Amino acid sequence: MKLSQILTLVLLLCSPAIWAVDSVNPTGVNVRANGTTTVFLTFRGVEGEVSTDAFWCGEITVPANTVTNTNPCVPGTLFGKLPTRLDLSRGSVGASGADGNLTDVMTIPNSVARRALQDARAGNSSSFFYIRKFESGGAEQYIAVTCRLAGGGARVPFAITRVEPAFKTNQGRVPVYLASIGEVLPKVQVELDYNGSGRLKGRWELVTPGDVGPSSSDLLSEASLPIEQRGLQKRYTVIERFDVFLPPTGRTIIEGPDPKLLTQKVIGPYQLLMRIEATRDKEGNSDIGTGVVASGGVAGFPIPPLRFYVDTDENVSKAKRDSGVEGSIFLLTPKDGKVAESSSVLHFRWVHQSNGRQNYSRQNSAQPKQADLYVVDIKLANGETYEAIKHHYQYEYIAPPWVLEALREVKNGQWRVTALNSQGQRVARSDWQAVEMSQ
Repeated sequence: MKLSQILTLVLLLCSPAIWAVDSVNPTGVNVRANGTTTVFLTFRGVEGEVSTDAFWCGEITVPANTVTNTNPCVPGTLFGKLPTRLDLSRGSVGASGADGNLTDVMTIPNSVARRALQDARAGNSSSFFYIRKFESGGAEQYIAVTCRLAGGGARVPFAITRVEPAFKTNQGRVPVYLASIGEVLPKVQVELDYNGSGRLKGRWELVTPGDVGPSSSDLLSEASLPIEQRGLQKRYTVIERFDVFLPPTGRTIIEGPDPKLLTQKVIGPYQLLMRIEATRDKEGNSDIGTGVVASGGVAGFPIPPLRFYVDTDENVSKAKRDSGVEGSIFLLTPKDGKVAESSSVLHFRWVHQSNGRQNYSRQNSAQPKQADLYVVDIKLANGETYEAIKHHYQYEYIAPPWVLEALREVKNGQWRVTALNSQGQRVARSDWQAVEMSQ
C-alpha cells in the first residue's frame, strides 16, 4: 500500500465526520414566549451516534445548524435542560437507511420560555437555541436549532399542549364514570390548549374489556412519532371521527362522540381514546431527507384516555350513594312490601333525599328541585315489567288496575324508583324492593 493511501486511511479513521450528524430540520422555529411550545424536529445523518443531552442556551459560538465538536453554549447563558419525562426522541429511518435520523419532539417548558423572555427584556437577542449533543466512540458533536420568541398564533407550529377529557355530568366534569348496563353515558367534552392554527383531525376509539390496553407510545398523537412508526400503534373499535379547523386562539372545547354509541352491556372497564392524526402544517413540517413529514397536531405527552366502568344497576347505585355522587330514594309503601289481597288500589310512595334534605312535599317550594322526573319500575315474578313516569313534584304512583290483577296472579314481584334530571341523567335510584299479595 502506498504512503498516500495509508495517510488517507488514517485520516478517515480519525476524522469524526464519518459519523457526524449533518443537519437538522427545521433549522429555526417561532416559539411561544409565554407558555409551552412543542415542535417536531429531525436530526439527519446520525447513524452510529447516540444523543445524550439536550438543552437551551441564550447564545452560541457558531451559527445554528452547524455541527461542532465542542459545546457551543456561551458560559452563563444556559436556560435549562430537556427533562427526561419530555424526551421523546427516537431513532428513525433516514436517507442512509436504518436509524439514519433522530426524530425529536422538542417541548420547551414554561420555565425556559420565561427565562428567554426575561433575557430579551434585558436587551439581549429575542432568539435562543436548542442544542442536541451526540456521542460515538467517546467523541462528541453538537448542533443547534434557532428558537425565535413569538406569540402563540398562526406563525407558531400547530401543536397540542394540554388535553383534558371528561364526562359532563350534573356533578360537573368527571374523568371517570360508573355506568349501569345499557345506560346512556353523559356527553364527553375535551378541553384542549394548542399553539398555532390548523386542522385537528382524528377519531374516537373504544377499548373494551379483554382488549390489550394501550401503552404510552400508543397514546401519543400520530405526529409525535417517526413516519415509519405511525402505523404501528394499537388500533381499537372506531366509534366516530372528527375533523375541525382550529383558529389561532389557543384554546377550544371538542365535543365527544354520540353518547348512545358508548352504551355497553358487558361488565368491565372501558377506555375512550382520542386519536389525533397528523396533518400538514407549514410552520412545523420537517424534511427527513427523503421527503417532508406532516407534523400538525404534535404533542409532547401521551393523550390521556377517558375511562368508564360498566356494572349492574344494584352495584352502581350502591357505589354512587356511598360516594355521595347520587342521592337516596327510600321506598315507603307498600309497607313491608305487602299488599292486602282485598285491596282495590296498588299505591306506591317514596321520598327522595339528597345532600341531607328530603323531597316529599309538593308545597315545599323553598326546597331546590332535585329531579325533573321519577321513573317507577315494576317487575313481576313471571317476567312482566311496567314503567311509569311521574313529574318531579309527585312522590307517589297509583298503578292501573291491570297491574294489580297481574300481581294477584303471580303473587309477588319487585319495584324501584329512579330520579332523572332534565338531560335524562340519573341523579338517584332506589334498591329493588319486594311487593307481594298477602291475606
